[in-house]
Amino acid sequence: MTKDSRKVKQKFITLDVARNLIGPVGAQHLTNALKNNTTLTALDLSTNQMRNAGIQHLANILENNTTLTTVNLAINRIGPIGTQYLANVLKNNLTLAELNPHENPIRDLGIEHLADALSYNSTLTTLNLDRTQIENKGAQYLANALSNNRTLITLELVRNQITELGTLATLNLAGNQIGAVGAQHLAKALQNNTTLTKLDICANQIGTTEVQHLANFLHTNTVLTTLNLTDNQIEGQGVQYFANALSNNTTLTTLDLHFNQIGDQGAQHLANVLQNNTTLMTLDIHWNQIGELGAQHLANALRNNSTLHKLVLIYVNHISSTLLDELQKNDDRIA
Repeated sequence: MTKDSRKVKQKFITLDVARNLIGPVGAQHLTNALKNNTTLTALDLSTNQMRNAGIQHLANILENNTTLTTVNLAINRIGPIGTQYLANVLKNNLTLAELNPHENPIRDLGIEHLADALSYNSTLTTLNLDRTQIENKGAQYLANALSNNRTLITLELVRNQITELGTLATLNLAGNQIGAVGAQHLAKALQNNTTLTKLDICANQIGTTEVQHLANFLHTNTVLTTLNLTDNQIEGQGVQYFANALSNNTTLTTLDLHFNQIGDQGAQHLANVLQNNTTLMTLDIHWNQIGELGAQHLANALRNNSTLHKLVLIYVNHISSTLLDELQKNDDRIA
């Protein structure tokens, strides 16, 4: 090998061998060649009939690889066993950011392996599971995994057999930086859901625009009972969207909005809702820059509300101790 050819090899960062039908044997030869590679960052092996055996060869080098960030394994007849090999990679690899095994018969059993890996993985940001024959049980595995994962940004689940959100009753997406686009997708997914009763999306950088999407599904939702929006970026205008939704909603019993910036404006919107709402039992809005005006609006609303059991208001808001004492004296539901 000449000096110039070695130089070219060192700079080789992308390899696309898609649609070559290399099969398990070809995969073995290819992975042997890549075993000591330290420059490749993107590898496309889609549509190659690698099957589980071929994936095993690839997984052997990926576990310790420190340069590849993107791997495309779409349409390779990968089943649950092959997916387990990939799951082992995700538990050990520290550089892979994008994995695409879409249109493979992974099924719920394979998803169980991947979900377990996602609970530990801290580098993967994009996972494409379109057309992988996931059903309700697989959706539950993924939902449970996401409650512990803090890095995955994009999860594709197009064309699977998940009925709405499966039989999912509790979804915890805390601390996932969902943002505007994620909130919109989540709201769309929840629009016709008939099973989810508890949703936790605290610490997700959700602001006024994102809240509007989420509030829209509350207008017609008839099953959600608990919603946690703690530690987001919700201001007074965002609360107005929720207030409008709660005017029609008849199932939500617990709403946690603490550690936002709703202020007196947001407190007034909530007070207007409490005048007529007959289902909300717990409302937590402490640490929200609420002043005496907002507190008074809420106290006045409670006079006409006999459903709310607890209003968490007094901690880290801008309310004088004199007014707080008076409010608590007149209504022991205020904490």
